[in-house]
Amino acid sequence: MIIENKKVVSLNYVLTTPAAEKGGEELIEKTTTENPFVFLFGAGGLLEQFESELKSLKVGDAFDFVIVAKNAYGVSHSDHIVEIPKTAFQDKDGNIDEEMVNEGNVLPMVDHEGNRMEGLIVGITETSIKMDFNHPLAGKDLHFKGEVIEVRRASEEEIAHGHVHGEHGHQH
Repeated sequence: MIIENKKVVSLNYVLTTPAAEKGGEELIEKTTTENPFVFLFGAGGLLEQFESELKSLKVGDAFDFVIVAKNAYGVSHSDHIVEIPKTAFQDKDGNIDEEMVNEGNVLPMVDHEGNRMEGLIVGITETSIKMDFNHPLAGKDLHFKGEVIEVRRASEEEIAHGHVHGEHGHQH
């Protein structure tokens, strides 16, 4: 059976991005046979090029492809890096949680319109916290290397819900 729309696909893969050192790669994610990546092909929840690279493969086929940043999570935008007054992080007594508000931490935030987002703390000054709201993989090429381990027909319920049910999928 080949990978096509309305099929449940199980993959093992390693996802890397180019590392800061020339020629190296940084590991982002690695699946295992016990915990593969399982998804409903064609449901629209994945990167378009990711699915197009896998289309028509079958069980046992290997894959090795790169999705350039602009076709993955986009380029990093400087206007998504903002300075937020430290007062926004203070509790009612004027204290800041030093463990949480720390450079390198990712914090859940809400904008003035109520939209939820996550921001990476990239700097702290006496008066402000500098946060990066770009996707963590923005500006990075994605290198996927792996193997197709299972392809099956999706159930009517999975198709109707737009996701996989059962083992390694969504549980209701």
